[in-house]
Amino acid sequence: MNIFVLEDDIAIGMGLSYSLENEGYSVTLAKSIKEAKEIVSKNKYSLYLLDLTLPDGSGYEICKTVKAQGELPVIFLTAFDNEINVVTGFELGADDYISKPFRVRELLARIKSVLRRYTNENADGKIVIDDMVVNTNEAKVTVKDEEIILTAMEYRLLLTFLNNRGKVLTRQKLLEEIWDVDGDFVNDNTLTVYIKRLRDKVEEDPNEPKLIQTVRGMGYILK
Repeated sequence: MNIFVLEDDIAIGMGLSYSLENEGYSVTLAKSIKEAKEIVSKNKYSLYLLDLTLPDGSGYEICKTVKAQGELPVIFLTAFDNEINVVTGFELGADDYISKPFRVRELLARIKSVLRRYTNENADGKIVIDDMVVNTNEAKVTVKDEEIILTAMEYRLLLTFLNNRGKVLTRQKLLEEIWDVDGDFVNDNTLTVYIKRLRDKVEEDPNEPKLIQTVRGMGYILK
């Protein structure tokens, strides 16, 4: 899972990144509101850790931006734990609030608790992105309430994107994830074909894809 961290204190930011990566999370770190806005407007993350007070603004601003994108988990990190700040954070949709200084193990426990809550809320197996609904329990995909029939390879490719939503996937990473489906061999050329076929089925306009986008020189990303 990928976690976004907004923290202007370099030592704390590096420490958080190190601890989270040791737990198997992928971490993106921003040190200012300006930098954070640029990043979160282009990517989605499994969870957001937001410092409240920064030199160029408040973590509340980023929380608003994140929550406008959908029901995404947010935890505030702050040195101020008075009632007004706590209430304001929860009113903006924050899922938890942890005061500095904090123990890393306590933060990790809070992160796992919030992520578990979101996982349980989606226990029906349905993942909704714009007009597309993927029911992982039934391996069923619908777009605008119309069922879309995918091959095993196309479905595996879609699941790979869903499991890494908001993260750029290189062609090599995609090949590693899907090459052995049904014993079929997938090379770089056939991957291009499968991505095109998947876009043809789930995108409103495959020539101008809004879901599975190309990141030039890097790979692909599911928005």
